Amino acid sequence: MMRDHIIGEDYELWNIVTDGPLATIKKNAKGVDVPKTRADCTAEDLKKWEKNAKAKKWLVCGLSPDEYSRIQSCTTSKEIWDTLQVAHEGTPQVKRSKGTLLYSQYENFSMKEGESI
Repeated sequence: MMRDHIIGEDYELWNIVTDGPLATIKKNAKGVDVPKTRADCTAEDLKKWEKNAKAKKWLVCGLSPDEYSRIQSCTTSKEIWDTLQVAHEGTPQVKRSKGTLLYSQYENFSMKEGESI
């Protein structure tokens, strides 16, 4: 549902939520990649961060105070989304374990003696 709302606002926003904002990085004097400062950002770099801010707004607007306290330290929309996914669905490993358990219960399902449909 949230996916549809965000895509409805701007299709590219969903990519930012799932993949993270494109990094705005530069090489320093030693040739090491470092984040750009605001002064170093181009108009394209600022557009990337504006899209991240829009995506964050869409994710945060529907949260309860308890949910908001979970994500308030997140800096990107991807961090917010990942935090909310883990809180509500569990990690991929937990999801696999739940699926395995449910499949096992289904396979072992049988009627007890004396039960009718």
